[in-house]
Amino acid sequence: MHPKCFLTFLFFCLLLIIPRESSSQERYRLVFWNVENLFDTWDDSTKNDDAFTPTGENHWNNKRYKAKLTNIYKTLVAIGDNNGHFNMPLAIGLAEVENDKVLRDLTKGTPLRRFNYGFVHYDSPDQRGIDNALLYRKELFKPYLAKAINVSGSNAYTRDILLVEGTTCNGDTLIFLVNHFPSKRGGVTADKQRMAIAKRLRYTMDTLATIHPTAAIVVMGDFNSTPHDNEIAEGLMRKGDTCFVNLMASAKAGQGSYNYQGSWSFLDQIIVSRNLASTDSNCPLHLVARQGQAFCADFLLTGDEKNLTHKPFRTFLGIKYLGGYSDHLPVFIDIER
Repeated sequence: MHPKCFLTFLFFCLLLIIPRESSSQERYRLVFWNVENLFDTWDDSTKNDDAFTPTGENHWNNKRYKAKLTNIYKTLVAIGDNNGHFNMPLAIGLAEVENDKVLRDLTKGTPLRRFNYGFVHYDSPDQRGIDNALLYRKELFKPYLAKAINVSGSNAYTRDILLVEGTTCNGDTLIFLVNHFPSKRGGVTADKQRMAIAKRLRYTMDTLATIHPTAAIVVMGDFNSTPHDNEIAEGLMRKGDTCFVNLMASAKAGQGSYNYQGSWSFLDQIIVSRNLASTDSNCPLHLVARQGQAFCADFLLTGDEKNLTHKPFRTFLGIKYLGGYSDHLPVFIDIER
């Protein structure tokens, strides 16, 4: 048997014997991942980025699309392996997904269906046609409110903030805000746009904390800024913040979810309400560790010979198909009751 075929066969065998978690578990993993352009192959009038079609410049055909879905579900299953303790994530925030179809194909058309994920998604006015979404384990989390918060300017259309409120299987309130800020392309204008969105997001965070003082609030996303850039350190967070904690702000040099010219940084971040970060609060849920992590499995990385390091194994480099996973690494935290 060809080695690659044997590894695939072995992976499916392991997947079949992994036991399901019961809904009584009290430790939950929460994940965010910018999956890099999860488009279907349909050439329709609603697709803004027609490069991702069989006749487009990326030659985005069914084979490549299926390979992308396979890469994503394999990664999510690997994230669920917590030091030999199998624990599929309760919730997964995603960025750069095109529509409901790709989410159905992912949650129902791959072995991920075994874990009974639902999803929340709204079409946003983003010019490339990419949106945010939230996957959630149906037996562990029940959404009761979901909406898209529009943050586009009059001349700049970008991804909405996705708000999802719900309760865990133990009745604890858990609130998610999933984000994908505009890129740094555009210089000062783009910086101002990110700052405005950061302030709008912070207003939403403070409002939710006032309305739901005992809720666990989890803000996740690709902010296209590091925790120390002005739009995050000053626009979203505050000096001596008593309400929210950025779990990537204390990362050491060389750590990160994104690699630019050999330098790692956390563009992808998870921020939580202060009551989730303290065991003395009136929130029943609390963090297992006070720092978020990047999931940096070897298969998600490739060599960077120019900079003598490693970088994320991405799907495309320009229009060159590499067949990898994403240009970002997933980030995650663990919480428990």
